[in-house]
Amino acid sequence: MKKLLIIGHTFPEPSTTAAGSRMMQLLKLFKEENYQITLASTAAISERTVNLKNQNISVKNILLNDASFDEFVKELNPEIVIFDRYITEEQFGWRVSEHCPDALKILDTEDLHFLRKAREEAIKDNKPVSEANLFSEITKRELASILRCDLSLIISEYEMELLQNTFKISSEILYYLPFLIETISEEKTISSFIERQNFLAIGNLLHAPNVDSVLQLKQLWPKIKKQLQNAELHIYGAYAPQQILQLNNKKEGFIIKGWAESIESLMKTYRLQLAPLRFGAGLKGKFLDAMRFGLPSVTTEIGAEGMHDEFRFGGAITNSNAAFINISVKLYLDENLWEEAQNSGFEIIRKRFQKELFSEDFKNRIRFLEANLENHRENNFFGQILQHHTLQSTKYMSKWIEVKSK
Repeated sequence: MKKLLIIGHTFPEPSTTAAGSRMMQLLKLFKEENYQITLASTAAISERTVNLKNQNISVKNILLNDASFDEFVKELNPEIVIFDRYITEEQFGWRVSEHCPDALKILDTEDLHFLRKAREEAIKDNKPVSEANLFSEITKRELASILRCDLSLIISEYEMELLQNTFKISSEILYYLPFLIETISEEKTISSFIERQNFLAIGNLLHAPNVDSVLQLKQLWPKIKKQLQNAELHIYGAYAPQQILQLNNKKEGFIIKGWAESIESLMKTYRLQLAPLRFGAGLKGKFLDAMRFGLPSVTTEIGAEGMHDEFRFGGAITNSNAAFINISVKLYLDENLWEEAQNSGFEIIRKRFQKELFSEDFKNRIRFLEANLENHRENNFFGQILQHHTLQSTKYMSKWIEVKSK
């Protein structure tokens, strides 16, 4: 049986983060191919970490800057290693290359961190995100990680185009793999417009774009509430910081609810999701979930990026505060408009994110790379140069930290 090692930034929490859901989708793809899977991480297991052992997936705690990982990976000797985000590739990539040189190395970017960070800095500097400085130190690090790996999984078509057109990364080492949706709710299980009430905002509140979005809603909500006296806005998300918790105001109908155990049951009860995201990257899991469960959303161009292509978005998109308020009220009150948005969401899921659109092609790509790895690496010679030179410095820095800590 072939072995797969995933080095996780954290252990997956699909009930709190889209990244956790993404990881579970990848695990399922490789389980379908009968891989023996080990997920290792330097992070601690939390109360919301999914129980992987129940799914016959081995779990391993590993140490940073410690030679114990070398012995572990040599003994495991995996055919494939997946790095969860570029940071784990920086930390462990050189060790994998040194002790398992024939392992296929895959980077799951989750989203492009340099893009999200550049947009965040632009917002802080009161600049439009279109003027974000993409040519940063983080960009160099993340692109170097992409080049060092045999394949990088990219979740958004926008990011695929950015990497190929702006940074001239070869399509041979990139693979577009969005969120993979297996089913959408049958219409008979979806509550109707009249059965739903109130507004929803949801997202992991350790994530800066989500925190900023809630702060934006605090400014926008009074003008929505003024036109909808009986409506409330409920904010859900794990790990809310104090600056979010203190916004709770029942009199204003702006209510911080905390972590939600079941996204499905939650989203089937609300009439509209609000997410005025000003920065971010990748795909936003909250919109995929909303479309699955028949919940229209109002968001920004950043929020909807990579979601709908030529299809109509499952809700409304605007970068104007005034338009955001107006369309939120209109969608909340207009049943016909709301149902059109709901149906658009179902269409996007069916035609852009169904699992069967991608799963077999992805599996075939992995098989091809395993069988032709040497030639594939020769075609990515710049990556091999980076592997040879850049990681030497990373390697000896890590060894120095290891010795110093002892």
